[in-house]
Amino acid sequence: MTTDWITAFLDVPASRHDVAASFWCGVTGATMSRARGADEEFSTFLPPDGAAYLRLQRIASGPAGVHVDLHAADGTWVPGRSPAGLPFCLNEGETETRPLPRIWASGHTSLVDQVTIDIPAPAYDEECAFWAEQTGWELRDGSRPEFRYLVRPDAMPLRILLQRLDESEGPARAHLDIATSDRAAETERHRTLGARVETTRHHWTVLRDPAGALYCITDRDPYTGQLG
Repeated sequence: MTTDWITAFLDVPASRHDVAASFWCGVTGATMSRARGADEEFSTFLPPDGAAYLRLQRIASGPAGVHVDLHAADGTWVPGRSPAGLPFCLNEGETETRPLPRIWASGHTSLVDQVTIDIPAPAYDEECAFWAEQTGWELRDGSRPEFRYLVRPDAMPLRILLQRLDESEGPARAHLDIATSDRAAETERHRTLGARVETTRHHWTVLRDPAGALYCITDRDPYTGQLG
């Protein structure tokens, strides 16, 4: 199967659902769809242009996190877990139009454009091979020894980055990355919305959203995806 579209789900405890919805609408400039599902647990962030690729799921228990759906024209809905234990779903769907970066009041731009899968070291090679097979995308080495990535088609909204952790055990997990033309301005915008800065690195800043989930703001160009 070759993935035609990809969506990322923000999995949020019920008690933090509303604050997460408000925060990520502010981050992306999206509006929320009506809730759906048997328990009205699913909703979609509707971008001002292009097709939706970010969704919100209310979960009954556990910490906030991220999982992905891989869509193919000949697919059907199948939930599963990767070899390292990350939940994901296969789903139907076709190639859509990727949204454009948002231009903010300061003149800088940003876009949620990457899912990073964080993988304990012993499971890294098997997990990388698994995601390459599931997507049908080429696996390449990244900018640092602990990174590999999958080459996404031009219209795809999210790239998949695979990060090898120093951890020796435990399940894989995932977080969102935001590309921006001005990391300092974008970080301050997120702080105003309610995020907390956890640490600052050479090319990225780690933050925690109001629902407790970690994510990163990076120096990658929102239009090209290349590191600035």
